[in-house]
Amino acid sequence: MAAMRIVLITIQNKVYIMKKTSLLLLACALSIGFSSYTHAEDTTPTAPEENTYELHIKDHVFTPDALIVPAGEEITLVVYNDDATPEEFESDDLRREKVIAGRSKAIIQLKALEAGTYDFVGEFNSDTANGTITAE
Repeated sequence: MAAMRIVLITIQNKVYIMKKTSLLLLACALSIGFSSYTHAEDTTPTAPEENTYELHIKDHVFTPDALIVPAGEEITLVVYNDDATPEEFESDDLRREKVIAGRSKAIIQLKALEAGTYDFVGEFNSDTANGTITAE
């Protein structure tokens, strides 16, 4: 009688006993399922949250290059990098820096800001990618 190879797998605290060939088929099926899932885009329109502000980086320039936000309230910045190359959102004033891959976005949470003006730059293209956030 041939020896059967089995494998024990734990998924969400449940133990499954599988033949080694079944495990290979499961791994292939899961990788195909996950790869198609990660490439799907959610096209459902959503309303912006209160105190959420968007910045776009296109051709190494921030648009808008000036934001006015309420002082004393937490805000969320959604920074879209529309360029193919990465950019780093950096602000010494806000104590934030975040590398944003090309054609992706970053969400940056800011605590309540005191009234004033805060500078930011795109570290990789600081000659053209710069702007301000003014809390009033």
